[in-house]
Amino acid sequence: MPRTFTLASRASQLAQIQTNIVLANLQEQFPPSADGSTPNFATSFMATAGDKNQSQALYLIGGKALWTKELEVALKEGHVDMLIHSLKDVPTTLPEGCLLGAILEREDPVDSLVVKQGENWKTLDDLPAGSVVGTSSVRRVAQLKRKYPHLKFLDVRGNLNTRFAKLDAPDGPYAALILAKAGIVRLEMGDRISSDVGPPTLYHAVSQGALGVEIRSDDTEALELCKKLTHRETSWRCSAERACLRVLEGGCSVPVGIFSKLVAEEGGELLTITGCITGLDGKEHVEQTVSEKVASQEDAENVGVKLAKLLIETGGKKILDDINVDRERRVGEAKAADEVAAAS
Repeated sequence: MPRTFTLASRASQLAQIQTNIVLANLQEQFPPSADGSTPNFATSFMATAGDKNQSQALYLIGGKALWTKELEVALKEGHVDMLIHSLKDVPTTLPEGCLLGAILEREDPVDSLVVKQGENWKTLDDLPAGSVVGTSSVRRVAQLKRKYPHLKFLDVRGNLNTRFAKLDAPDGPYAALILAKAGIVRLEMGDRISSDVGPPTLYHAVSQGALGVEIRSDDTEALELCKKLTHRETSWRCSAERACLRVLEGGCSVPVGIFSKLVAEEGGELLTITGCITGLDGKEHVEQTVSEKVASQEDAENVGVKLAKLLIETGGKKILDDINVDRERRVGEAKAADEVAAAS
């Protein structure tokens, strides 16, 4: 009997759509055969810690494992066979026994502006002074404060439907949201996008827009299936970006922005990657670019490592150290507040 591979992800609407994208790719690559020898596929969805905690800022409650830990337990115990992730949510170092088997072709990784229904603003430049922009990303806030110090930024959590509802509420505080374009497009809500906000104003998150498939490292059958899904250009670019972030030891809440491109040239391919680290108040900012010819994924990762070291050497380390001190202070304050509330 052919094996059935179970694809698993978070239970949100977007995560299920992304899982079905991968499922459709697998079914296209491995269509049912007359003799019944091709694999079968099933899906499974579950809530993670990141889904369950919708009140605290991501910056304070942990890194990317919030979205992946429970899924990885199910994978390692053999209950499921492939985890489908937004690659930007995947830690740059996976648990022992887990492997990133595939990276699919990337959607546009840019961030986009969505304004409150009924308003005619098209860009961030149109927003009146004091307007509140919602985002759960300190990366976005830090970078945008550099150019838009007259705007206010407020954390907003929940799935996209929830965030849009908070945005459009007549008595809600938000004038606009900044969101990843890829998620909006996959939810077929692209008509809500007012404008894109890209470099040099806003560098996107590492691996934003790409889907990753995580498997058990000893599952050779799953790995063979994944090879049919991987998009080489996306894989090389995202591997470079993830290698940079791995050296910087940044999680999804660290204000590290990135942009990469891979261009065919005579005698090889040229990988150009720009990265930035921005202080939480937007005042300190380090930005560097590395451009080198590459011939393999390993070469691409080495370019990402070079970029990270260059960022660290030119002031990035101090910014990251200051951010870690700020986080520890705010986590301590939140814990003390919780203890006082519990005592009363």
